[in-house]
Amino acid sequence: MHGKFGAIVGLCAVAAVGLSACGGATPYQPAAEPGRNSPSGYGYSEQRLEQDRFMVTFSGNSMTSRQKVETYLLYRAAELTVGTGHDWFLALQRGTDRRTRTVVDRAYGIGPYPYWAPYWRYGGGRYGWRSWDPYLGDPFWDSRVDVRTIDRYEASAEIVMGKGPRPDDPRAFMARDVFASLQGRIEMPR
Repeated sequence: MHGKFGAIVGLCAVAAVGLSACGGATPYQPAAEPGRNSPSGYGYSEQRLEQDRFMVTFSGNSMTSRQKVETYLLYRAAELTVGTGHDWFLALQRGTDRRTRTVVDRAYGIGPYPYWAPYWRYGGGRYGWRSWDPYLGDPFWDSRVDVRTIDRYEASAEIVMGKGPRPDDPRAFMARDVFASLQGRIEMPR
């Protein structure tokens, strides 16, 4: 009996760790690449366009805010700039796409209990108390429908890198300064 209980507790602990790993915003990580083992497919990626020019992208899951996606994109551009031996980068073109999806769940119960829902009764005027029926125009007809809107953000920027002093352009960033200002806001994977 103790062995079965220990196995159940162990299985529940593994399930809880698995759920907590997938239950949050996208951390700062590389996105999935073909042939690589990546847990989510969300994160940063880049494509070299020329020797000192890249297209950088950060894609977040539905729990990642627009601000976090854009912050991670800026951090990746700075990381890439320093990693290639440059001092500054200029964001030529940048944008953030929002992908919205509406999900309608028609539940016939609550939680893990299908076909179960609370039972209500209300005063029916001259007929006394009666139970409600969702098909007869009662006020609780929508309790079996859950409508959610899910937003997912992906930010991208074409950057050009350079060495020496920063150009006099508001789109130019010193890479090491970006590291210093964003360091405390970057969440690495566990």
